[in-house]
Amino acid sequence: MPSAAGALRAAAEQLSELLGRRPESVSSLKPTDDGWEAVVEVVELERIPDTTSVMASYRVQLDGQGELISYERTRRYSRGMIDRLGG
Repeated sequence: MPSAAGALRAAAEQLSELLGRRPESVSSLKPTDDGWEAVVEVVELERIPDTTSVMASYRVQLDGQGELISYERTRRYSRGMIDRLGG
């Protein structure tokens, strides 16, 4: 099983290859029974000003060797949007 740093790189690189877009960041990474699960943030639509660009969060599943086995878009939002905590 790859290290956390290796899984982080693998998730970002393999998703980038499939989507044809460079990931902005990996916002979450956790081990699973079979490998790793990551949430990767991607710019889906660049706009000016930058704060109005459309972002997306993708959940990425990696197997025990660090190979991407599934991904799904879970959220779309404007880059300038701030999450509210606690409602």
